[in-house]
Amino acid sequence: MEMPHCDTCGSRHKSVFCSLSEQEVNNVDASKGCNIYDRGQVIFHEGNRTNGIYCINKGKIKLFQLGSEGKEQIIRFAKAGDIIGYRALLSEEPLSASAEAIEEAVVCFIPKAQVFSLITDNPNFNFKLLKTLSHELGEAAKIITDLAQKPVRERLAETLLMLKDTFELNEEKTIQVKLSREELANIVGTATESVIRLLSEFKKDEMIALEGRNIRLLNIPELTRVANIFD
Repeated sequence: MEMPHCDTCGSRHKSVFCSLSEQEVNNVDASKGCNIYDRGQVIFHEGNRTNGIYCINKGKIKLFQLGSEGKEQIIRFAKAGDIIGYRALLSEEPLSASAEAIEEAVVCFIPKAQVFSLITDNPNFNFKLLKTLSHELGEAAKIITDLAQKPVRERLAETLLMLKDTFELNEEKTIQVKLSREELANIVGTATESVIRLLSEFKKDEMIALEGRNIRLLNIPELTRVANIFD
């Protein structure tokens, strides 16, 4: 594989690295390593320690924790331009989740020394990192509240809207990520059978259309109403 270069990376403008100087970009480029991951390959495991951060150059990643019975709880997704593993690096704690590719992905690893050099020398990078961390903590708190208080039907509708916002829709209004029914259940926090039943209900009510793993959103206002989301 040809290693992606930071100065020509199409995802850099969407990442915490968008404000780096030319020299800083070159320093990151010289220090990083990159790998290709196929769907289902694990990038890092919950409980391990990290000595750097991971930046997604291409592809989609799910981050999940394992419950006491080995069931996955998907806590968030990462796509091109996102960074993962940084909270554990900053807190000097073990990784709180595992990361797995849900489609072919190219992921770059930037070592700790380089990250801490940017934190020390670049206030804009520092601010963007802090903003990203704050957003992630807010999303985590929302997941906890939803799991505790919302019925499964509302959580599934909200999950479909979250996937729309994260991965966007194509011209046919299809969510641009393919997830198994089990993976959807692992986001919602319920049994796979419940997700299959509720998707059929949503289809019958003409809120969505199903084509294998592809999900088209036909009636976003109604999904928003079912999700019990208010601006």
